[in-house]
Amino acid sequence: MPRNRSTFNKRQKEQARQQKQRDKAERRLQRKEDKPETSLSETEELRKHAEAQAALFKVDDDVETDPA
Repeated sequence: MPRNRSTFNKRQKEQARQQKQRDKAERRLQRKEDKPETSLSETEELRKHAEAQAALFKVDDDVETDPA
């Protein structure tokens, strides 16, 4: 009978792995369903804020130094 313990342990380990995958997929789906929808005005507001931040750090790429 000791020979079968290895097979039993492998089977238990595989079942635990599969259950963990199912749980993870369920949590992922739950997060996706609970994700609040952002309104268009919120998105627009975030875009404007991002543009303002980008403008603060903008480096003028149009000016090139001619090494010759």
